Amino acid sequence: MQLSKTITTAVSALALVLAFGATQGMAQDGLKQITIGTEGAYPPFNTLESDGTLTGFDIDIAKALCEEMNAECTFVTQDWDGMIPALIAGKYDAIIASMSITEERKEKVDFTEKYYNTPPAIAVAKDSDISEASDAALDGKLLGAQSSTTHSNYAEAKLPSAELKLYPTADEYKLDLESGRVDAVIDDVVVLSEWVNSDEGSCCKILGTLTPDLEINGEGAGIALRKGEDELRESFNAAIAALRQNGKYKEINDKYFDFDVYGE
Repeated sequence: MQLSKTITTAVSALALVLAFGATQGMAQDGLKQITIGTEGAYPPFNTLESDGTLTGFDIDIAKALCEEMNAECTFVTQDWDGMIPALIAGKYDAIIASMSITEERKEKVDFTEKYYNTPPAIAVAKDSDISEASDAALDGKLLGAQSSTTHSNYAEAKLPSAELKLYPTADEYKLDLESGRVDAVIDDVVVLSEWVNSDEGSCCKILGTLTPDLEINGEGAGIALRKGEDELRESFNAAIAALRQNGKYKEINDKYFDFDVYGE
């Protein structure tokens, strides 16, 4: 992606100063083509449907941001473990895939401001004898989590009494919980709630939420960019602020959730 030399520092500064609407109608010639990487296996945030279309909160937010930035965006799906390496290698220009902003990830990539923030939770089978979402209650239990996520890191640090089993995707740990091959799973409360309230997740229930750890869980989910893409980051930040202000964020939010997923 080449950023136009005609977009000056002054325009970028103006976009930040007028964050609540600066991107509306503002042509950003250098941002006409943006390729966005996402996972496609993390409903309700991003899902690759059987017909090949991408749906979910991440996808709708990404499309709205691109419209706000007057950019034409295309999407690429990528397995979670390779998400950051593929960004660095230039496979796409930005990651919009519910990626938590953490200090560890900041060593490799830059992030925008958050576009949502929700806590982790534990789900179990409806007939489980696990009484609460705590390390003591999970002592000796087999706990499933998606690998290379803040949730697997949280389990390792905060739930050491459990035996942790890692999976490439969320769909795989869900199948194992349903079949009884793991005793509990950890993930974002929205992801787990969406699942247990569906026919596929009728086997299970939310045991409870966990108190986020800023060092582990980060500041919320943000858009990851290659280091040094300051102008692109500023444009995304201005667009996020504009969506929050003009009601588009709420419109998308209410399509998926009955609360403000943006968080504190």
